[in-house]
Amino acid sequence: MKIIAYGIRDDERPYLEQWSQAQGIEVKAVSQLLDDTTVDLAHGYDGAVVYQQKPYTAAVLDKLAALGITNLSLRNVGVDNVDADAVKRNGFKVTNVPAYSPAAIAEFTVTELMRLLRRTPTFDRKQAQGDLRWAPDIADELNSMTVGIVATGRIGRAALKIYQGFGAKVIAYDVFHNPELEKQGIYVDTLDELYAQADVISLHAPATKDNQHMLNDAAFAKMKTGVWIVNPARGALVDTDALIRALDSGKVAGAALDVYEDEVGIFNTDFGSFEAIPDERLKNLMRRDNVLISPHIAFYTKTAVKNMVQYALNNNKQLIETGQAENEVQF
Repeated sequence: MKIIAYGIRDDERPYLEQWSQAQGIEVKAVSQLLDDTTVDLAHGYDGAVVYQQKPYTAAVLDKLAALGITNLSLRNVGVDNVDADAVKRNGFKVTNVPAYSPAAIAEFTVTELMRLLRRTPTFDRKQAQGDLRWAPDIADELNSMTVGIVATGRIGRAALKIYQGFGAKVIAYDVFHNPELEKQGIYVDTLDELYAQADVISLHAPATKDNQHMLNDAAFAKMKTGVWIVNPARGALVDTDALIRALDSGKVAGAALDVYEDEVGIFNTDFGSFEAIPDERLKNLMRRDNVLISPHIAFYTKTAVKNMVQYALNNNKQLIETGQAENEVQF
């Protein structure tokens, strides 16, 4: 058995090598992502482990299948950039890692919100300039707020528990209701109800065609003035231009964004200086004390990275051996 793993970062290699040695299975680690320029590297392998960043187009999947590889294991949750028609046409088996560490993302989400509420970015800037005064940057308290959770999957539920631990009132919206949360009576029937009631909106939904730019001008208009927005989920959920308008008008008090709709090719890149970042909208947001931008790092813990690598390799091994795997995704 031979597996090729694409897009392997230096921080992932120890966990890959640990698994390879323990299983006695050859795993070729390459730093390049899977695309039409690197697909030929898979020649002679039985399966491919990949990381979602670039789209897995029909051309790439067709070529992969032509090489005899139809076992594809993603090291992440999302499969929205996998060409479904090509998957079905070529008989691909695809797996993901649905829960590598919900706690990691939930903890980071609430940490960033607390930084906003306690105005720490403003105080950091003031202190760097020698200004140790308090006023006028008085803080808000999470325990007095209503937090609206959008989507109550594993990450949403982990965040919900932390919000409740701070004493916040929590409401939630999801098409599919979790039975335990249903008993708590926290679900509202519509997003409009959540928008109207929430002081904080915490996004934990996947990116789909239906929720592209879920937070747009119309959605912001339905929210309380002074609402806080937290998005550790998918950049496509937020219309960036609409968010900028809502920040400028004061409708949105602040935002913590770990994802950005145009992040591919920008996040996890060193541009050498702030001025060299090639996205004016992103720099607009980064200049604001009431906006926190992080480069898609909510997941980035030792536990999560190990789980992403080794769960994906386990899935790929299962597919190769049996044609089935625990985390197979149906297209």
